[in-house]
Amino acid sequence: MVAEAEDTEDESYAIDCPALATERLVMRAPRESDLEQLVTLADNRHVAEMLARMPHPYGEAEGRTFLAMAASRRAGIVYALTLRDSDTFVGCAGLNTTDRGLELGYWIGEPFWKRGYATEAAHALVDLAFQRTSIQVLHASTRVINPASRRVIHKCGFQYAGQGMLNSIVAGQVPVERYRLDRKTWNSLRNWIHY
Repeated sequence: MVAEAEDTEDESYAIDCPALATERLVMRAPRESDLEQLVTLADNRHVAEMLARMPHPYGEAEGRTFLAMAASRRAGIVYALTLRDSDTFVGCAGLNTTDRGLELGYWIGEPFWKRGYATEAAHALVDLAFQRTSIQVLHASTRVINPASRRVIHKCGFQYAGQGMLNSIVAGQVPVERYRLDRKTWNSLRNWIHY
């Protein structure tokens, strides 16, 4: 997932940040007790170079800045993704307000890749976006070199909408693929196919 660096303050996208439970995850607001696991997983160049705003190296100061930003909800809503059976922190996901509208974003720590957690979280956030707002279109984007993120986006029913450029803190100007999911398509997909 990548999210644009320029966020808007459009209140029509305002969403409560309720805790969400999926089959294997609890999605809740990030908290101080996540800091150690957050830093451990985020301090990974393979993760950071796929995102717009994640710095590398990533230490305690960056973690605290992230927690403060998430609490302020200036850039949308952010969820800590934790395993339902152990409360283990595995990554983050959220809905960000951008110049194009509401955008889905996510990242999973490398030890937890290839287990379907990003898709599970993305399905929950897509549902939240369409159920709690009046948006007609939800956006997502990914680096062109990120096939895993592209698969998550496709599993959520997003359709290709073109390419663009993104300014990544770690990777500089990089090409991205942009995707969109309209409300009509979401309505037809509401009984998500398991991954």
